[in-house]
Amino acid sequence: MHAHRTRIAILALTALAAASACSPGQAGAAAGTPGDQPASLAPAIQAPKLDIPLAAQSGDATAVFAGGCFWGVEAVFEQLKGVKHAESGYAGGSAMDADYDRVSSGDTRHAESVRIVYDPSRISYGQLLRVFFSVAHDPTQLDRQGPDVGPQYRSALFFKDAEQEKVAKAYIVQLDAAGIFGKPIVTEVKPLKRFYPAEAHHQDYMRKNPNQPYIVQHDRPKLIALERQFPELVKGAAQAAR
Repeated sequence: MHAHRTRIAILALTALAAASACSPGQAGAAAGTPGDQPASLAPAIQAPKLDIPLAAQSGDATAVFAGGCFWGVEAVFEQLKGVKHAESGYAGGSAMDADYDRVSSGDTRHAESVRIVYDPSRISYGQLLRVFFSVAHDPTQLDRQGPDVGPQYRSALFFKDAEQEKVAKAYIVQLDAAGIFGKPIVTEVKPLKRFYPAEAHHQDYMRKNPNQPYIVQHDRPKLIALERQFPELVKGAAQAAR
């Protein structure tokens, strides 16, 4: 079966074309299991502050995160003060396979990812990590995120340099030691070889389609959780985005 029952129902009810929704993968957990719920609907989790010192940076910086369907991850990071741009795309695979249809097969090693360009004088890489692990996704789900199943929806951090690698790995150790999630974090930490922007209709998808059923059920709650847990980091216009 190539689509999760939840996603089939959503698509059937809304008559959406396959290209207008994050592609479903192989069916995983049975309906009603915790894996079928977006991370932000689970018991509130707020990752602790980073205990690792960060090197000072000047100029714009870039972070690349993967945590399930890129629509919601992009929308979360677009709301943060100091984030100049968030872009959906693909990371982890080759140029020849960096398109939506191929990535959706789950065979390309790409992950649906988001490239974040930010001002480190206004928001740090450590703060981005806190948001990533707290509300953007569930880092304990292996090769899936909620109803989306397959390695293209895996949890991953793609680092650009040795500093990001050191900080990301140390923070995951810190989170696991704190036992916040109750089960191990499965987030990959891999070097960023290249980021491939996704097709135009995937960019700013949540802003352009706020009432799409998948967005309402799985992604809008992430913005609510973001505002609740990190009000000091959210732009004033975030409320309007949802």
